[in-house]
Amino acid sequence: MRMLSTLAVLSLACGANAADLKLTGDNTKIEWTGHKKDGKHSGGFKTLTGTATTSEKIAFTIEIDVDSLHSDDDKLTAHLKAPDFFNAKDHPKAKFASSKVVKTDKGHTVTGELTLLGKSKEISFPATITASDKALSLKAEFQINRADYGMTYGKGKVNDEVDLKVSVD
Repeated sequence: MRMLSTLAVLSLACGANAADLKLTGDNTKIEWTGHKKDGKHSGGFKTLTGTATTSEKIAFTIEIDVDSLHSDDDKLTAHLKAPDFFNAKDHPKAKFASSKVVKTDKGHTVTGELTLLGKSKEISFPATITASDKALSLKAEFQINRADYGMTYGKGKVNDEVDLKVSVD
C-alpha cells in the first residue's frame, strides 16, 4: 500500500514561485501488483485528487477514490472493492499526506501518513524527484504491507506485501 503514497508524492508541474499544484488521475499514476503462490495480479486507481505545494519545501496531500480501483481481471476488481479487501462502500477514500521530503545521496525519501480502511500508518519510501523552474516529476517503487491496514483475506495464499509504483508528471 505504500504505492498509494508514492504516487501522491510527485505528480506535479510547478512554476518558479511557490504554488499549489493540482494532482489528478491525469498527471499522477498509482499502480499496484499483488502476488500469490500461483501468480500475480496488477492494477491501479483511475480517480484521485490532491495538491502539491512547492515553496521552501515540497509537501502534498492526495485522496484516492477507492471505487476507481481496477485490476487485470473484472471478477477480481469487484472482489477487491468488497469488504474482504478495500471495502469501498464503507471506506470510499484512501489518503496520503506527506510530512517530509528529504534529499539523499540516492534521490529523495518521502515520509507521510497513509490511511486505508480507516487505519493510518506512517510510511517512508525512496523516490526520484526531478525539478526545474517549470516542472517537477516523481518516480517511486516500493512495497506496503496490506495486513498493516487490516487487509488479511487470503492469508497464506495471498502475499501481504504489495508492490506500488507511483509516477507524477
